[in-house]
Amino acid sequence: MKRRNVIKSLSMLPFAGALTAKAASAVTPEATTAPKRDFFKELGVTPVINASVTMTFLSGSLMLPEVLEAINSTSYDFANLYELQDKVGAKIAEMLHCEAAMVTSGAACAMVLGTAACITGTDEQKIKMLPNLPGPRPEVIMQKSHRYLFDQAVLTTGAKIIEVEGAAAMAAAINSNTVMALFFNAAGKSSITHEEFLKVAKAKNIPTFLDAAADVPPVENLFKFQKMGFDLVTFSGGKMIRGPQSAGLLFGRKDLIAAARLNHSPHEAPIGRPMKVNKEEMFGMYAALKAYLERDHKKEWADWEQRTKTIGTKLETVPTVKTRMVVDPGPANAFPSLFVNWDRAKIKTTPKQVVAALKSGTPSIVANERDDSLIVGVVLLRPDQIDIVANRVKAILQQASA
Repeated sequence: MKRRNVIKSLSMLPFAGALTAKAASAVTPEATTAPKRDFFKELGVTPVINASVTMTFLSGSLMLPEVLEAINSTSYDFANLYELQDKVGAKIAEMLHCEAAMVTSGAACAMVLGTAACITGTDEQKIKMLPNLPGPRPEVIMQKSHRYLFDQAVLTTGAKIIEVEGAAAMAAAINSNTVMALFFNAAGKSSITHEEFLKVAKAKNIPTFLDAAADVPPVENLFKFQKMGFDLVTFSGGKMIRGPQSAGLLFGRKDLIAAARLNHSPHEAPIGRPMKVNKEEMFGMYAALKAYLERDHKKEWADWEQRTKTIGTKLETVPTVKTRMVVDPGPANAFPSLFVNWDRAKIKTTPKQVVAALKSGTPSIVANERDDSLIVGVVLLRPDQIDIVANRVKAILQQASA
């Protein structure tokens, strides 16, 4: 029997839960008495305080307690991943009010799978051959100003990107090889609006994909773009939704999600096979989205504003230091940060030097600088880190004072 058929036919044994409970009870007492291991120290890895934004190289964001609970509580049992993706996808689709959804290994994976879905549909032969389909390469339409590092995920499928400027050029570029039109939501400028983009694509019956990886908050963005009419939408799971760093969401049209899943693990050997999502990440992503949607977002925003005031008030005790709260216009990273400025004649250091001192200090703190300002991010700080960051920045500024 083929391995795939064996996997699909697996079902949980009636007594599996009982065995798991016994196993868990056997190890739990030992775990509570064993000394806690410091894996950072054991491996020589420096813990970092993130006074910046959600960045993959800094491990995204910190998972919510609900996510950790979901991951830990589901780690003692096996699960059929076909069934789990079915069930978690249905629940996520219900929460997002869309036709279908799936958990991916990040938004970049969602871009690979979404593009693959538009190329292959459910054709098994095409799925097996991707990215080396015979004939002309599939084409994906993008605005020239929307080209960015992560459109490499589109090229991974064997497709090529056709750059356009303006709605008329977009319409003229669509031909029999066009499989998808991709809109990068966080692009600095657009020659085609969302509405024009959708109008042109729909008139030509071309599927549309929106990359909105880092575009919450606001929470409304999870619903806004699918309501506009985009066929596929992706968000990162490991940014402000605060799910597993290596998880993401792909949702939209039922037929395209079905095709995306056929191009993904646990199916054997499609283009998405190396982009596995384990069961704990699926449960964790479900828990993260549920918690995010149920959160009091107004209260959370007020807390962020208060953090900027707390840190700003402490920093302004240093002569000539001025602070102000700035909300990034978005759509990515659209939340409050603290901008810090000072008189260089009195405090002889630059924002770039302060950023370097914060990073090399103990604890290591990552902040940013832009337009001659020090930028202190507040949304990713643990409550106990607010004063640590404020005190460290203040100490650096005081030390540089004339």
